[in-house]
Amino acid sequence: MHSLFVNSHPCSILLFNLILLVLFYNTTAVIKLPPNETYPAIFVFGDSTVDTGNNNNRITPSRANYRPYGNDFNGKVATGRFSNGKVPSDMIAAELEIKELLPAYLDPNLQPQDLITGVCFASGGSGYDPLTPKLALTWSMSDQLGMLKEYIVRLQGIVGANRTNFILTRSLYVISLSSCDIANVYFGPTSRRYEYDFASYADLMLKYAAQFLKELYSLGARRIGVLGAPPIGCVPSQRTVAGGLHRQCGEGHNQLAMLFNAKLTTLLDSLNKDMPDSRMVYLDIYNPLLDLIEYPEKNGFKIARERETELPDNLYTSFTVSL
Repeated sequence: MHSLFVNSHPCSILLFNLILLVLFYNTTAVIKLPPNETYPAIFVFGDSTVDTGNNNNRITPSRANYRPYGNDFNGKVATGRFSNGKVPSDMIAAELEIKELLPAYLDPNLQPQDLITGVCFASGGSGYDPLTPKLALTWSMSDQLGMLKEYIVRLQGIVGANRTNFILTRSLYVISLSSCDIANVYFGPTSRRYEYDFASYADLMLKYAAQFLKELYSLGARRIGVLGAPPIGCVPSQRTVAGGLHRQCGEGHNQLAMLFNAKLTTLLDSLNKDMPDSRMVYLDIYNPLLDLIEYPEKNGFKIARERETELPDNLYTSFTVSL
């Protein structure tokens, strides 16, 4: 049996990392590519579910460069990943045989060769709603696009314009956001709940998601995987604040997450029709994680609510994405 330490975080989303760890555990995930094609690089945007250390040198409560983070990482080093070890950004890069670890773009030790196969722009505490990163003192999605633009200039200086264009159009882009919007802002100490109902707040998030995706496309991105919202009402902190005496899942949190996911699917379908050669894919994380939480034994776990969860040695989960 293996133990996975799940610590707290302002977005209350490390259980989201847990399900992704399960999906990629022992590299049993299968990611389908078109015949005779590979991804030359991977680029990741989002929040703490995929951040590999971009917040380390920023004054923000959303940092993970201290113990017990990194307890199972090589050398037991807290690298800024919101995990005891790797995060999904690393696992996807390794599964695609691009590189073992996906470096943070703002890592001061980043080498020119690291840029060629991709980097992570994600920042713990960020979200689609511009208020989310503002409250968390973290890098917004606009900031992350700014990093990509800077990256493109740097990459052109290393491999030239033609190779840069090839890398940008053929690589995989992954976006993981929405948990902080729901948990920290809509259900947090802000006025958003009084300004928007569930549907209108989901629309607000989607407005900024659409803007981000369109600009990402304009910079060359074509293969884009967008993760939906998890059942954020079921993570420990939200059970505590919204689950009542028996700490049930926060019903409102999950209703908003499901509504956002339904609207996100429609948005991606629309963008694919409007943008030539784009392959934007919705990645459902809500249902796999809810199934794990509600039926832990069926998924090879003993319990689903404690700080430490046992993973079986022979756990096998297949996750197929075509981009």
